[in-house]
Amino acid sequence: MLHALVHLPLVLPPVVTGWLLLLLFGVRGPLGALLNHFFGIRLAFTTAGAALACGVMVFPIMVRAVRQAIDAIDPGLEQAARTLGAGRLDRFWSITLPLAGPGVLVGVTVAYATSLGEFGAVITFAANIPGETRTLPLAIFSALQVPGGELAAAKLSAVSLVLALTGLLLSEFLGRRMNKAAGR
Repeated sequence: MLHALVHLPLVLPPVVTGWLLLLLFGVRGPLGALLNHFFGIRLAFTTAGAALACGVMVFPIMVRAVRQAIDAIDPGLEQAARTLGAGRLDRFWSITLPLAGPGVLVGVTVAYATSLGEFGAVITFAANIPGETRTLPLAIFSALQVPGGELAAAKLSAVSLVLALTGLLLSEFLGRRMNKAAGR
């Protein structure tokens, strides 16, 4: 059940995910009402809400990459460490995390790149408020809604391309360094 819940944003239309976030975290929603009442935190139609929507949309992608990296680790390594007296946390920090590091890096990078393009959940949960919740895809969309806005949309698209490529190249560089340090 938890597995299905974590991966649900992968198969739901992003607008539906945004709407569900609005139902849960809106000021009248069960979680939003609690956050607002006890902590004065309002997420819907805020910058934090845009970040939450992006995070919810990319979380399953990151989880899949990290899980595959952890599943690829030879269980015999952890069993050997356990027989030598290594505790659960020691095994995690000294064996699991270093070996899964490149997969974690891939998960974070792909999540970052995906969040740069998130549109549906953000526009539904956080709206498109200039200077507040307007993300790069929303700014491109807004530019294309104005006659003559093609040049602005092209410039913003170029920024998006540069950010995505920079993230991917950095990920590749760090992944190779981590593999080299691990002796692979």
